[in-house]
Parts: sequence; structure tokens; C-alpha cells
Amino acid sequence: MGTTLDTPIDGLILREAVPGDEGQIIEFIRGLAEYERLAHEMVATHDDISRWAFGPDKVIDVVLADYKGAAAGFALYFQSFSTFLGKPGIYLEDLFVKPELRGNGIGTALLVYLAKITTERGFGRLEWSVLDWNTPSIDFYRSLGAVGMDEWTVNRMTGDVLGVLAERMTFTRRS
Repeated sequence: MGTTLDTPIDGLILREAVPGDEGQIIEFIRGLAEYERLAHEMVATHDDISRWAFGPDKVIDVVLADYKGAAAGFALYFQSFSTFLGKPGIYLEDLFVKPELRGNGIGTALLVYLAKITTERGFGRLEWSVLDWNTPSIDFYRSLGAVGMDEWTVNRMTGDVLGVLAERMTFTRRS
């Protein structure tokens, strides 16, 4: 069942996701998408999670939180790299705790877990993005010591725009 961590919070267990957890992960992603008012953008599937979290081309890690015997939340993250620091880091893509379970220390425990992984591996930073309207989350992160990177602007390409750019030039691979 993967690594399981008992926490100092009564009834809270954190565990690394394993094959078979895809449905639960998708449920949490859907819950986050609804909370962020982005459910119309959520197209991830069970097979996507299986491939990228557990397959031979694994690129993400997931930690699940169980609280008093029920699925409570998750953190989905991956390794990044800071050229300025000259060190890897962890990028937290998603952190979600079911609304009815917030305030029990679950989100804090998930972030502490990621901070421990980051420092134990000798990585330079733990970072993530948060929607600018999401003041409850921003306030929560600030209460833990996170610093906003307000001078940075996130940029993104997806779908047709990404495909069009990818097709602008032809490259030849050499060994």
C-alpha cells in the first residue's frame, strides 16, 4: 500500500498514492476544479493519472490524506529545477482538502510533508500558484510563511496554440 505516515493529528494518516488510487485522485482533482470555478477545464482521466503517476514515464507524485477513516485530501507535485539556485525543487500543482474537513490541520500536514521531502532531498524550494481571488488559501499560505511572487506573471499555452507553435519548425535529432 505504499508508505504510510502517522501524523500528530489524531485520526490523520498521510500515504503515498499507489496504483488503484486513480479514482480517488480524479475525485479530488474534480473537487478542486469545482472550488476554483474551473470544472469546465477538467479533462484528466483515470488513465492519465495511471500513466503519469504510476507508469514507466512517471512524472508526478501524489500524497493522500485520510482523516478518521475517510479520504480527506491530496497533494499532487513534481520535481522542478531552479537555475538561479542551482538546485531542484518541488512544484505543488494541486493541494485540496474537502471543504467539510478544512480547519483540522490536513492542509498544513500536507504542506509540512512536502517541506520535509524538499529539505531531506537537499532541494532549494517548494513553490506553487494560487488564484488571486482565493483569499482563504492565500491567507492560509501566508500564515505558514509563504511569500507571494507578485512580480511574476504566469504564462501558458495549451491545445491548438501549443500545437501550432510546435509545428513552426522542423528539427532533426542527432545522436
